[in-house]
Amino acid sequence: MAEVLVLVDHVDGKVRKTTSELLTIARRLGEPSAVFIGEGFDSAKETLAKFGAAKVYRVESADVLSHLVAPQAEVLAQLVGSASPAAVLIPSNVEGKEIAARLAIKTESGLITDAVDVKPGAGGGVATTQSVFAGSYTVDATVTKGTPIITVKPNSAAPEEAPAAAADEVVDFAPSDAAKGARITESKEKQATGRPELTEAAIVVSGGRGTGGDFSPVEALADSLGAAVGASRAAVDAGWYPHTSQVGQTGKQVSPQLYVACGISGAIQHRAGMQTSKTIVAVNKDNEAPIFELVDFGVVGDLFQVLPQATEAVKAAKG
Repeated sequence: MAEVLVLVDHVDGKVRKTTSELLTIARRLGEPSAVFIGEGFDSAKETLAKFGAAKVYRVESADVLSHLVAPQAEVLAQLVGSASPAAVLIPSNVEGKEIAARLAIKTESGLITDAVDVKPGAGGGVATTQSVFAGSYTVDATVTKGTPIITVKPNSAAPEEAPAAAADEVVDFAPSDAAKGARITESKEKQATGRPELTEAAIVVSGGRGTGGDFSPVEALADSLGAAVGASRAAVDAGWYPHTSQVGQTGKQVSPQLYVACGISGAIQHRAGMQTSKTIVAVNKDNEAPIFELVDFGVVGDLFQVLPQATEAVKAAKG
């Protein structure tokens, strides 16, 4: 059975949910082999084994993470050359997509980004599904040259446990001088909010212009659901919410199980960032708002009246 390389997304050994999703997808294609770069492997091993990593390639070189993404692309290119994997799966975030692009060039392989589904192709190979052109089209695509390099959006698969050995192998690697052209001089941990990461959350509650700058009912509903909080471009441009929480074509793209849009009109820029959500609910007092063309459930009403009632109902259901 061919190997499928999965780049582990972690912070000091704390493995993100995106990795367990990728390992689950990798088992459809072959035998998952995780690529762990950095420190904290002992903390990560249990999670990697739980979700099916038969092997783990460990890269401990301090030079890799002290520079930008180029050394990580070189590591993966080296492993592609030695392991000849059936595919390489990478988280579809800003860093992951740059690593994937560099890797595709180095290995002369086809690249597919922002896949929302990955499975074996009918005639062999790997088949993917993407949502493209601001969510207006769904495209089925396959790589026709080299090793399929695929970045996969978070929440594209439900993590499924499949215990494996996670036997580790230390990779001898030294980045080239060209890959060390930009060094990271300082990094700061993002301030914890107690809410899930926006791009990884199973539920997202977002607010827009209709909040008038008061996100308290949006945050209250999100907290009752254990959800992340997002915002439209209009809201962040007005300074009502941090730009890091923007959902949209020029912000973050999310694909949760449930997306609740509160006071958001539904401009194409916003829809591009959330249209692949599994279930979409909108609350807007304008019954002709474009967002209602997209939703599974719509509530025509004032969010300041609707959201508190919804929050209380969720709390009551939880007991």
